Amino acid sequence: MPPRVLLLGGHGKVARLLTPLLLSRGWNVTSVIRNPDHKDDIVSLKQKEHPGTVDVLVSSLDDVQSDAAAQEILDRVDPDYVVWSAGAGGKGGPSRTIAIDQNAAKHFISVSFASPRISKFLMVSYNGSRRNRPSWMNDDDWNAVVNTNTKLIPTYAAAKIEADQYQVARTEWRKKQSHLPQNFQSICIRPGSLTDEPGTGKVQLGKTHTVGGVPRADVATVIDRVLARDDTHGWIDLMGGDEPIDVAIERIVRDKVNALDEEDVQGMIDRYQL
Repeated sequence: MPPRVLLLGGHGKVARLLTPLLLSRGWNVTSVIRNPDHKDDIVSLKQKEHPGTVDVLVSSLDDVQSDAAAQEILDRVDPDYVVWSAGAGGKGGPSRTIAIDQNAAKHFISVSFASPRISKFLMVSYNGSRRNRPSWMNDDDWNAVVNTNTKLIPTYAAAKIEADQYQVARTEWRKKQSHLPQNFQSICIRPGSLTDEPGTGKVQLGKTHTVGGVPRADVATVIDRVLARDDTHGWIDLMGGDEPIDVAIERIVRDKVNALDEEDVQGMIDRYQL
């Protein structure tokens, strides 16, 4: 049976570019959207040549205020893979950003990682989502992160950092659960500034610079290709670049590249007491 993908934030720009790619694989997608007026937009993403199916679930992530609420959506869809591409998008003020980008995301992480059925969880984040400067970043890269996180989008940055690092802690927790399948893939794709330019098919991937942007179309392609593999894990930073996408993914898998400073992991586990 082809996998079913629960796509949270299904009407977002990246999600709408991703959906046809997943359908072309013959996968089945349940797209979660808040506004029922957008249902036809999602349904129209399926073309005749796509062997997969697309369903739409109208449900507001504003209402996901507990693990139980997130579990209810999982129970309705029964997915194999979960992709978080949702966010408040700056609408509704800081409180709504925290409610969705942080709290609802953490609830879905919690229940997805505890599920014996779900084998892949992929978070779409952004490449400034970190508390500490990694060893490979130069001054310009780190200054751009600090400026963005403290001056431009402080609430969003704080929410994404909290959700991403909770995912790291839950990943380590999952590894210790002997009653759950151990083929689980925890992935966090962290692109730079998103643009609507045509995709180039070439990227920086893994441990990247932070100054610059990346087309949403290339982000969607990377997500699709990463999800299609059984050997992708960890934090994967993503920017526009010169390396073909498939070559870049093969490299980071071969070299076990993870854009997470390992010394930070224990602190994240301790922080969430998992």
